[in-house]
Amino acid sequence: MAEQGSAAAAPPSELKIRLAGSTEHSWCKAVPGGTGITVLALLLSKPPDISLLQNALHKLQNSNPILKSQLHYESSTNSYSYIIPSTSHLQIQPFDLSSTVQILRRLKTSDLTSVSDFHLILEHEINQNSWINTGTSSDSDTDIFFASIYQLENEKSVVALRIHTSACDRAAALALLKKLLELVSGEDGEGTELELLKKMEVGLGIEEYIPAGKASKPFWARGIDMVGYGLNSLRFSNLKFMDSESTRGSQVVKLQLNKEETDRILDGCKTRDIKLCGLLAAAGLIAAHSSKGLNENQWEKYAIVTLINCRSILDPVLSPDFPGFYHSAILNTHDVKGGDDLWELAKRSYTSFINAKNNNKHFTDMGDLNFLMCRAIDNPGLTPSSSLRTSLISVFEDPVIDTSSTVHQEIGLEDFIGCASVHGVGPSIAIFDTIRDGQLDCACVYPFPLHTREQMQELIGEMKKILVDC
Repeated sequence: MAEQGSAAAAPPSELKIRLAGSTEHSWCKAVPGGTGITVLALLLSKPPDISLLQNALHKLQNSNPILKSQLHYESSTNSYSYIIPSTSHLQIQPFDLSSTVQILRRLKTSDLTSVSDFHLILEHEINQNSWINTGTSSDSDTDIFFASIYQLENEKSVVALRIHTSACDRAAALALLKKLLELVSGEDGEGTELELLKKMEVGLGIEEYIPAGKASKPFWARGIDMVGYGLNSLRFSNLKFMDSESTRGSQVVKLQLNKEETDRILDGCKTRDIKLCGLLAAAGLIAAHSSKGLNENQWEKYAIVTLINCRSILDPVLSPDFPGFYHSAILNTHDVKGGDDLWELAKRSYTSFINAKNNNKHFTDMGDLNFLMCRAIDNPGLTPSSSLRTSLISVFEDPVIDTSSTVHQEIGLEDFIGCASVHGVGPSIAIFDTIRDGQLDCACVYPFPLHTREQMQELIGEMKKILVDC
């Protein structure tokens, strides 16, 4: 089935328009190339009521107006804006069992015997780029939000929500999912529904909420930092590129630990006063160095990007579920050699991140990193093998904490994965970590065939071994 197009145009008098901020502009440039297609995929044990689900999505879009917007590109000014109609027009796209089987048949190859249909549907969705032509002309406006339902065998279904990252970061997407599940279950009645549907304003770009003075940087310092970022990038080591010429997509490998293993590493982090992000990054660095079979004393320099949810540190403070993109990034580099101790490297990695954060680098360097990302998009040849890799790994400062509930049981939710594509500009491994019912569950997204599934399964397997052995 062909994907449905954008919503019918609303009368001009009913439209609101907001220009994209600088960080949003960078994402608007990144998504057409394949980075920033956010997907929430839900595996259900029973077919959902499509009309109930669609009605719930309409309510959520109307209460979170940025999510019902269309993305508009103006070629004369090279700018993006969000056109927001008065009401939601989203239509769920259903795929019956026959259509789903056809999709899965195209995706399955001989090396996918252990990959579930749910996993393949997730990968299919993060490679559906509804915005691929955004930024080429002013004639087409494209919806921010798409929803699909895939029918699987044994009466199971997959609900997939696909959202443009510039209007919905990981925190906003997970808040949206939580509200959606509560609305669909109808467990707590009308009072809770009214609370869930409290209408939020359309926020401004993150730059408009940075506390006064926090983003200040002298001109000469900005110039030095820009040169430093540029020169350092030429020294970064990368994973071996398997195919840098073919058309790219995103694929996913899971990293999962049981509750006992998760408890041990979380206790280790607490004892050493570091966060999980530092440990995951360190395990990734050690595994990457090990994968190359280098001399144990040979050093390599790797880059880590740590993403920070800034809502609680903006002015004014934004609520945890405020829709939009309100993450910032800190880029750190680390020299790694064979035989490095995991906890020592994790401490070093986390300390360099927290020192940068304490010095407001997530605000002062926001414009620099956005500029460099756009430069890489426009000039892939500036990156090794035109790979568009800007770091080895990206992690989030804090994991998602999820606990099964009666709501999950009510709708038959067996599993869900939330992640975003990275096959345009970005890292070789983007880790979307969740602690679900006390167990670490990470979706590790990578660009394919720049890296292969076999290569990444070996790397993530080595990361798991390093974490468990610690």
